[in-house]
Amino acid sequence: MYKNILIPIDNSAFSNFGIDIGIDMAKRSGAKLTGVHVYAARLHDLRFRQMEGGLPDRYREEKVLEEQREIHDSLITKGLRIITDSFLDVFEKKSIEAGIDYERKSLEGKNFQVLVDDIRETGYDLVVLGILGLGAVKESLIGSVCERVVRRARTDLFIVKDTTSYLNKPGKIMVAIDGSPFSYGGLKIAIGMAKAFGLKVEAISAFDPYFHYVAFNSIAGVLSEEAGKVFRFSEQEKLHEEIIDSGLAKIYQTHLEIAKKISKDDGVDIETKLLDGKAFEQIHRYVQKERPVLLILGRVGIHSDDGMDIGSNTENLLRLVPCNTMITSRQFMPPLERIAEETIVWTKEAEERMNRVPSVARGMAKMAILRFARESGHTVVTSAVVDQSIENLLPASAREAMGILAKEAVKRQSQSEVSPLNWTDGAIERLNRVPAGFMRENTRLRIEKYARVRGENKVTEEIASNAIGESKEMMQNMGKMTEVFPGMSEGKEE
Repeated sequence: MYKNILIPIDNSAFSNFGIDIGIDMAKRSGAKLTGVHVYAARLHDLRFRQMEGGLPDRYREEKVLEEQREIHDSLITKGLRIITDSFLDVFEKKSIEAGIDYERKSLEGKNFQVLVDDIRETGYDLVVLGILGLGAVKESLIGSVCERVVRRARTDLFIVKDTTSYLNKPGKIMVAIDGSPFSYGGLKIAIGMAKAFGLKVEAISAFDPYFHYVAFNSIAGVLSEEAGKVFRFSEQEKLHEEIIDSGLAKIYQTHLEIAKKISKDDGVDIETKLLDGKAFEQIHRYVQKERPVLLILGRVGIHSDDGMDIGSNTENLLRLVPCNTMITSRQFMPPLERIAEETIVWTKEAEERMNRVPSVARGMAKMAILRFARESGHTVVTSAVVDQSIENLLPASAREAMGILAKEAVKRQSQSEVSPLNWTDGAIERLNRVPAGFMRENTRLRIEKYARVRGENKVTEEIASNAIGESKEMMQNMGKMTEVFPGMSEGKEE
């Protein structure tokens, strides 16, 4: 839980509900609350000077103009301070009534930049921020202040999106797990909040087994015959069909199993759910169905780098989900033994070689190998992995005892070509409801992938419908997309 919480206040519905959320959290954790309002007096002053050229002639006399400047400066400076104080008075009154330790701040400048600077300098461990401010209109998804703070701040952010969903009412916290330290950090937060508020926790994970199939077929369409031989398309496709796709499912299921054990160690039993498909889309659908009181997302995911401000799945979900959302920068990595227990297996040959290591050094050597395997992305420890991981870590005598040799093992298996799938008339008719062009072609490939994963040799109407998703929802989404992108429905069949 948190000890130093900032609540930016602008008297919007989301901001006012954020005060209630912050107070509720502070009650349960003993946190200090800081309410802040940012006003831009200098911006208004500059804007007034820019508009002076459009004033009627009677206001352009120097004496009159100077008087107007003084009046405007006085009104803006004093008026904005009065407004700020009025906003903060609401926050102060609620904090006093709740018996919460609080501080009020009024800051001048560009709103998002001043907030980011204050977050960095003060070291708040949580910011409760409304998704939209007073400038929101019907079509607004996220306010400019919220979006810019999310991209720049490196502290936990509770984004208020649902002003009816209280944490102190029965419900569920949902946390997305992808194996990254940020997602496990989110799990730790969910566990702490579940204990404090008496909520349930569900860990969800999503993987996309369809993307590679679409990508491979797209590549196949542009490869020359010679390039196709070099790329060995059919073998690559078979590899994905039989190994990589099933491996992806196992990887993400393993993340969930690790999450269950972490939670159990902390005294909380959680539910888990594995979803297949485009990650943000499937999580969005599941959130709409389950309606959690809070969705927790890592700021970035497993494939990010140091320069990333926010992950694409997190950004999409922040805009789309209807529930309150927490974006965390907290990181937690489960102990190596816990990860290895779920994710790494040893071949018989590798185990035999480990048995040759003197028992006094075996534990150290095994941990070194497991660490190397995890950092290198290996889930199976083979003799080659043993060679690579400990050759530079153990003295020559130990290496000799284990029979380590400097050798390279490359194993290739011939793969047979994937057989084509037959389509029923009903399945073809179902596919033709999708707008023509790239959308229909990508959908066709995803349907075929869906069928292959399930061991089918024929695409039926039922398979096509299941792969596409619920018919009503799909067509509604298509309709919305063609409204926004009219040209999308204008594609012609080849």
